[in-house]
Amino acid sequence: MKNIFKKVAIAAIALTVSVAAHAQSKGDMAVGGNLVLGTGNSYSNIGIGAKFQYNVTDPIRLEGSFTYFLKKDYVTQWDFSVNGHYLFPVTDLITVYPLAGLGLYGTKWSIDWGLGNTSHSTSDICVNLGGGADYKLSDKLVLNAELKYKIVNNWSRLMLSAGVAFRF
Repeated sequence: MKNIFKKVAIAAIALTVSVAAHAQSKGDMAVGGNLVLGTGNSYSNIGIGAKFQYNVTDPIRLEGSFTYFLKKDYVTQWDFSVNGHYLFPVTDLITVYPLAGLGLYGTKWSIDWGLGNTSHSTSDICVNLGGGADYKLSDKLVLNAELKYKIVNNWSRLMLSAGVAFRF
């Protein structure tokens, strides 16, 4: 019985590796943009982001991204992150991935009291954990959805994003 489980496990791993090699190849790159909803500590806001992706190996992709969150309640925020993705093709069109990475998250409060402006800004290192999915529209165009949890020193945020990327 143990031998059957061992053979099934080896076959599953071999299938995953062979399918993963088919989806995206080492050296593939992409640029894209996304809309982000950030929420946490009873505060939500919308962000606009840009990203660059590079496949280090067939299943391993690195992504650098920058998101600027629109001003809400006298607060603006920004996020610069570098994440690693491990790609698991589900079909020829859909790829899912877990992600982990590090980032720098900035916040600025700015209030104009009429007699002067009061502002304060801070930035914190954060850890990103989450996952996402890519949907291949063509060989060059991919839709993306991602759910990421940012763990920051005094507070944390859940990020939900949707976007598009152009592969080259």
